[in-house]
Amino acid sequence: MGTIDMTGDGLGQRATARVVLISAAAALGGFLFGFDTAVINGAVDAIRGGFALDAAQTGFAVSCALLGSAVGAWYAGMLANRFGRVRTMQVAAALLVASALGSGLVTGVWDLILWRLVGGIGVGVASVIAPTYIAEVSPAHIRGRLGSMQQLAIVLGIFAALLSDAWLAGVAGGAAQPSWLGLAAWRWMFLVATLPALVYGTLVLGVPESPRHLVAKGRLDEARVVLRNVLNMHSETALDNKLRDIADSLRSEHRPRLSDLRGKAAGLLPVVWVGILLSVFQQFVGINVIFYYSSTLWHSVGFSEADSFTITVVTSIVNVLVTLVAIALVDRIGRKPLLVVGSAGMAITLGLMAWCFSQATGSGATLSLPGATGMVALVAANAYVVFFGVSWGPVVWVLLGEMFPNRIRATALAVAAAAQWLANFAITSTFPALAELGLTMAYGLYAGFALLSLLFVLYAVRETKGIELEDMRA
Repeated sequence: MGTIDMTGDGLGQRATARVVLISAAAALGGFLFGFDTAVINGAVDAIRGGFALDAAQTGFAVSCALLGSAVGAWYAGMLANRFGRVRTMQVAAALLVASALGSGLVTGVWDLILWRLVGGIGVGVASVIAPTYIAEVSPAHIRGRLGSMQQLAIVLGIFAALLSDAWLAGVAGGAAQPSWLGLAAWRWMFLVATLPALVYGTLVLGVPESPRHLVAKGRLDEARVVLRNVLNMHSETALDNKLRDIADSLRSEHRPRLSDLRGKAAGLLPVVWVGILLSVFQQFVGINVIFYYSSTLWHSVGFSEADSFTITVVTSIVNVLVTLVAIALVDRIGRKPLLVVGSAGMAITLGLMAWCFSQATGSGATLSLPGATGMVALVAANAYVVFFGVSWGPVVWVLLGEMFPNRIRATALAVAAAAQWLANFAITSTFPALAELGLTMAYGLYAGFALLSLLFVLYAVRETKGIELEDMRA
């Protein structure tokens, strides 16, 4: 493969078309991550009505996949270290295919919960392996941009899920209405996820194993071939130096384990705590409330079901566009400045949303926003998505893929990702109950967490732009 228009980094590495393509294939796991978690958006009302669920049961049915994701993320590092990054991605694809079929053909809410848990495990595995793999095959000078492909894939998956939800509901005349083969539209919303899962499983068959995993397993000749082909490193001296740097950075002959993460800072290494808190804050600012419940939310404040679906799709398009902006900026201005801007912007826009809903009249199905307040809330919600999409969305995944030392990367990323999924579950499962108490309280709470995230970034997060993975420290 020829080189693309990205210069070398002075270490004998060049960004080739091949490294971009295999990074894109790995990032397709992020597409499934976004699709599988957001597809529930269009089905929430139909599932709630069809299975006669209350707010707490609805919250659990929507968020149960996130518990599976926490489990998948927790074990992904161990699977990746034992069987390799590529084989682990294949396992994730198989779980996602099974979940899509099972969720679309359920006969009761407990069946749905079971299959959503299975899909969640697949999503959790993919959420850990994709950024790990991309970071390990990328040259340092473009690692941020390639790492951001994970978040781009996630937001494209969210967009595809919400667009397909809107289309399926529109064709059937409503999410609860029958469609092809007599199955309700909401069932087809799950079934269509089999297609990208099959594509993902097929594509990852053709990607090479991570050179860092190969070195860890003592397969140096294979690692040399991957480095030569993927990074266009043809200098034997450069190859020898790179292999030696990787081996030195691993500094361990034992299988990575959780005990490697122990440190003096409340039982864990400081860098592990930073990774965990990055994950938690990414979710505690409430972003997935927008993508899991937005159709229901806008419907509840006076928009029609069709308009609510349209608003949700537009919001996801905004998310895709600003993620492209983040990809263009992350290697130029750095990770930390983007996080600072994002936290400040989210605190302001969430605070504005909280104020808008404090002006609401009525409750439950009769809730409405007076005058122009509904439009202000809509603009604030999309501005919030802009600030998240240009910062905390892609940058956290870039940091988690690169900030840990080589010898603990997969294990530490698994712990951080598990924390992220648990935080996601906490926010997603509690939102219906919080919304019944008052949306002002819900968005005010998320605004408070956005402000805390700003302080955390300023005082605890260090810049990693341009640093080789072998030079990351605990």
